[in-house]
Amino acid sequence: MFIRQLHYLVTLAQEQHFAKAAELSHVSQPALSSAIRSLEAELGLVIVRRGRRFIGFTEEGERVLGWARQTLATLEHMRQDASAAQVRLTGTIRIGVIPTTMPIVGLLLGACRADHAAIRYSARSLSADTILRQLDDYELDVGFTYLDDRVQAGFAVLPLYRERYFLLSPPDSPADPALNRWDALGELPFCLLGTSMQNRQVINAAFRRAGVQPTVVLETDSLLALYSNVQHAGLYSILPHSLLSVLDTRTSISATPLLPELTREIGLITRNSPSMPPLAAAMWSAAERLDLQQSFDALLQKTDIAALQ
Repeated sequence: MFIRQLHYLVTLAQEQHFAKAAELSHVSQPALSSAIRSLEAELGLVIVRRGRRFIGFTEEGERVLGWARQTLATLEHMRQDASAAQVRLTGTIRIGVIPTTMPIVGLLLGACRADHAAIRYSARSLSADTILRQLDDYELDVGFTYLDDRVQAGFAVLPLYRERYFLLSPPDSPADPALNRWDALGELPFCLLGTSMQNRQVINAAFRRAGVQPTVVLETDSLLALYSNVQHAGLYSILPHSLLSVLDTRTSISATPLLPELTREIGLITRNSPSMPPLAAAMWSAAERLDLQQSFDALLQKTDIAALQ
């Protein structure tokens, strides 16, 4: 058995035509047909159903085709791993990032840069739907986004943490232990992300479940603007707890975990292929070593303890 026979088989399955498969394989049609017949003879079964033209694969042939695809993918992965081990990884990895995770994408880049200093990065703030579309269209290599059923079904997925939410209160606001529940927030003036953003839709759903109509004074698409207006305009906001890792804790702004707890899973996604490209694999490997859940939860616990003191 030769690797080229498996290539011919997979190409035939792709093209569904002997002549086209032979052309893509850079061999004559008789040579391709002969190679497949030799494989059938070696395995002792009929792989291809033949007539005056290609008809399809036999039931046994479909199983052989599956193994052929897996074997070729494993071989390609081995070649990439060998290449990555011999040379310095270079190039640009294109990352699509939902707005609420953009401030912390540096945690992923920092871990990856520690292993591969020559890699460059392009990180773009995009909606979750745009990330999925651009991954499908090969415009992105990796997405840092919400993990829901649509994502789990069609992409390789690496869960990193479950997002939790807290109330960000302005400096010198009256201390009120009751402001740790969604149903107690109806009278507060809020600044929130715009209604087209998934983060806002999640927050709106939590308010609806609590029977609260929030007073939204400012809508914006900027997390920095939210923080600025909490600090300077006396507004409140609701943010994911991952942002506690980048907020200036030296200010008198306070963060209060909200109950009932609202969570949503965040992680990396990439195209679901037998062999992950080396640059995407490098970021994947670096992210796997991070314990973001423990880090972010510890920050939220710290703010909760401080609020009780």
